Amino acid sequence: MRLTTRIVFLPAIALATATAVWAGGLFVLLGNPEANPEARGQKAVLTLKLAGCHEPQKAAVTGVAIGFAGGREQTIPLKLTALETAGTYAVTRQWPEEGRWVLEFVGKDQGRVTTTLVTASPAGVERETAKMEMREPARNEVLAMLKGGKAD
Repeated sequence: MRLTTRIVFLPAIALATATAVWAGGLFVLLGNPEANPEARGQKAVLTLKLAGCHEPQKAAVTGVAIGFAGGREQTIPLKLTALETAGTYAVTRQWPEEGRWVLEFVGKDQGRVTTTLVTASPAGVERETAKMEMREPARNEVLAMLKGGKAD
């Protein structure tokens, strides 16, 4: 039985590892605009950097701010300003200062998808709350972050 288990599982593990390495990763990393003079000059509240394998700077990235204002949910598309370094963007405040917001950034390239969620409040962007996943964003995670809880 032990030999059969090895015969079945070892090739499966090798295949899974090879697939992950071949496919490469894609990530939307959050940064501190104070560390980038160009972003500081634009009064950015956050910087984004595309990272991973297979030329991540060529990936498309979008952003929205999701929050409750005026008693209803709002979704505000965010303008991401490309910085001099390829694959790096500045994000300025484009959502109301009141309330709690979740900033949702989605990167897509060659069938790869990555999502980074981060909360923003009147105190600023709370990078320590960021959640990254290699898939489309999940509504329940956004709602949990809006309520101040942890996303699963």
